Amino acid sequence: MQPQILPSRAALVDRIALQFEYGQNLIVLLGTSGLGKSYLLETFITDKYNDFNKAFVQVTAQMTDIQLMSELLEQSFNAPLIDHSLSLSENFYQLLQQQACGPCLWVLDNARHLSEELQVELELLAKNSPSTLYIMLAAQSKLAFAAAINIHLEPLNQSESKQLMRWYFSDLPYDEDPVYQAFIAAAQGNPNLLLSWQATEHIADVVVKDKVSWRLHLLILMLIILFLIIGLLYKSDMTQWWQQYYQQAEPEVLTTAISVNQIQQPLAIASDNSENSVIAAPPNLPASTVELQTPHNDVPAIMQSLTAKQTTPSSKNTPSVEPKILAAQPHSNISAQVESKILTGNAWYLQQPDTNTVIQLLAITQQQVSAEFINQHKLQKVAHTYQTKRNNKTWWVVTVGSFTDMNAAKLAMSALPAEVKINKPFYKKISKIKQEIVLVDQ
Repeated sequence: MQPQILPSRAALVDRIALQFEYGQNLIVLLGTSGLGKSYLLETFITDKYNDFNKAFVQVTAQMTDIQLMSELLEQSFNAPLIDHSLSLSENFYQLLQQQACGPCLWVLDNARHLSEELQVELELLAKNSPSTLYIMLAAQSKLAFAAAINIHLEPLNQSESKQLMRWYFSDLPYDEDPVYQAFIAAAQGNPNLLLSWQATEHIADVVVKDKVSWRLHLLILMLIILFLIIGLLYKSDMTQWWQQYYQQAEPEVLTTAISVNQIQQPLAIASDNSENSVIAAPPNLPASTVELQTPHNDVPAIMQSLTAKQTTPSSKNTPSVEPKILAAQPHSNISAQVESKILTGNAWYLQQPDTNTVIQLLAITQQQVSAEFINQHKLQKVAHTYQTKRNNKTWWVVTVGSFTDMNAAKLAMSALPAEVKINKPFYKKISKIKQEIVLVDQ
């Protein structure tokens, strides 16, 4: 028997005890099936009147009056000799003269199966018993008692209904869950219906199928290819750098027909003899030396040619970084494609912890409508969509967030725009979403 009792039921037990103490010896507890009349009777006979001789009988349709009389008298007296030819009251009076049993408490459940003769006997004993005798019965409808007090057992309110379920079930949904709220309302405070909640229907073992494994293999293969490409590009860059640094070509030695000193000497002679239009060659010049013309025509051209040849080789050693920039572009494209395949659709939800909570915004049978909803409210960065099946139809469900505690989820709920809250969003566990995702492949 359950060791706890709801506050309303505990108050009713005390009320019945007060009625007995006020002098009422016959009380009938009335209530529809499933309200907990039997549990209330067990609690009353266990907790109240511990110094009484107690008798508890579960009346059935197959039980005869003689069997019921024997049950009551055997539990009240010590090894009684019962005369089946006498009535219940006559046997009780006769046994009371033989042995003193003290005060008695009789509790009968399912009293609707009592015969009219036995009801008359019980009412007679409750009224004329020489010793204290309290009789309590439970039935679904009123019985043919003239002097009995009828106490009606009321259904549980919503708060006590949830408290009763928490005693029996350890993994209940949040109070805001629409399925849970509809179940509480449909039970109408009937404990029998409340305890019919099937917790196993809300827990599913998510089996990772082969399609997840080949996605993982594809991801590993793409990462290996990415690393190979990076290695090849790095090797190419290192080879080019090695060649530029250690295998530079020897600079070319430029030779001229005449030296600078040979040019400067005729210039000095020309300045002294400006009247001469032709400069004589110095004696030390070779025979192949070309005859010089006027200085302002040939000398600058020779100097410019020397300067151009000396500066030309330096341009060959200038490195170029343009290939490195082009080589870096494929890496970013590949990594973006890999990341997009991991964090989309049902796969994103399967990677989340079962204990996390999301906020469901929309459930629709048209994928285009869900996409337009996300674009309309600018939820592309925070929203996720998964697929499920209900009533042989494919549904697209839009959610936001993945919260580890309820306070963070409530804070995110309060931050939603007013036009989004029109659809009455609610909280949903990741474990529940994984169960719905499994339905897609069934």
